[in-house]
Amino acid sequence: MANQPQAMRRFRLRDIVEDRRIALMLALGFSSGLPLLLVLGTFTLRLAFSDIDVRAIGLFSYVALPYSLKFLWAPAIDRLNVPVLSARLGRRRAWMVTTQAAVALCLILMAFSDPKTNLALLGLGAFLVAFCAASQDVVIDGWRIDAAGSDFQGILAATSNLGYRLGLISAGAGALFIASAGGWTLAYLIMAALMLVGMIAALLAPAFDRPRTVQAETLGRSRFWSMRHAVLEPLTELHGRFGGALWGILLLVALFRLPDFLSGVMASPLYRTLGFDLKEIATVTKLYGIWVGIAGGFAGGWALARLGLFPTLLLGAFLAASSHLAFAWLAAGAPEIWRLTVAISVENFCGSFAGIVLIAYMSSLTSPAYAATQYALFSSLYALPGKLIAGSSGFVVAAIGYPAFFVMTSLVGIPVLVLCVAVGRRTGQAEAAAPAREAQETGNRIPGPELPTTARAPGAA
Repeated sequence: MANQPQAMRRFRLRDIVEDRRIALMLALGFSSGLPLLLVLGTFTLRLAFSDIDVRAIGLFSYVALPYSLKFLWAPAIDRLNVPVLSARLGRRRAWMVTTQAAVALCLILMAFSDPKTNLALLGLGAFLVAFCAASQDVVIDGWRIDAAGSDFQGILAATSNLGYRLGLISAGAGALFIASAGGWTLAYLIMAALMLVGMIAALLAPAFDRPRTVQAETLGRSRFWSMRHAVLEPLTELHGRFGGALWGILLLVALFRLPDFLSGVMASPLYRTLGFDLKEIATVTKLYGIWVGIAGGFAGGWALARLGLFPTLLLGAFLAASSHLAFAWLAAGAPEIWRLTVAISVENFCGSFAGIVLIAYMSSLTSPAYAATQYALFSSLYALPGKLIAGSSGFVVAAIGYPAFFVMTSLVGIPVLVLCVAVGRRTGQAEAAAPAREAQETGNRIPGPELPTTARAPGAA
């Protein structure tokens, strides 16, 4: 029997213990964050401690490109079923379990690949981990969007961010401690075992697969999905809702975190130039900084729930850009630990706040029928330009110095604020009357085995 509509309500603190979506999202966020450093920071440290040539280490950074190109195969995840599993678990949960199992198997491959004798095999394993982990991110994002209504999107995004950072801590500091005590093989095997956290959550999670509106097919039309349906329809659907404003929205997404990608590349060289040692850098940036970032993420979720999407989007854009002035201040002074702590506090808190806001904003732009594909497009768009441009940041620092460089990255926030004012209120709800009416009817209830909610972010009016 269908559940009766209930009125929408705001997030309550007791939902943290009463709503199982929060615990599930925490575990799924952990599973999403765990593989990242195992193909980036932790992986490059493994290569360095194996005396691999530094030029080869630099080339291996490309194994993580699937994280930025996942929108290319996201349509398949949005439309295709996993044989056998989809019939039992639903499309999204089946893809989650499949990709998580694949990540674990590829980590086992990396565990038994010696960089000194099987460097190519190790690199292949790292690439496969990145590909499977990026695919996992696509389906987890789609599940989160379908699982949360407008008054809950920011909370689930913040919870996912907490789990994600716990995964980063495990794959970063945790893997290094294990490797120093028992070797890299043991470290990667334990990381593979930790993927069970996400697999268990996926099996326990409710299915949120939304039924598609299928048009009548003409005789002789292929039963298999086509490139037109898988790729063009999500894009034309976006253009149909937003019209010409879509170009401004895409530009806003592309520029919103650009200052972070530019400054992030030069942060570590700055620490070394100022004279901080590895212990100080690890303690302040990798341990203390992680928890400050978690606080910033929850502050962003709270602001979304209380202030609404558009005001928080403006605040996030301002904080994300202005926070880089803390690094400019750090670069211009003496290498004192308290100065590093202040700079990291400002940067990590504001960066995480802005990241949560961007997640909620991108989520609000998607249509339930194409949530995974469209969100993957937006999330790839916000990351790819920064990663491509960031390679030139070293040349800029060499020409103008660290203080001027970080001031310059702050100035990127000015056009971002202008774009926020121009198109930040466009979330697609006004253009999609039916989804809006459905959101008003279903709200954010938790009725039995089904949790029918919308994919709209807080404050989207």
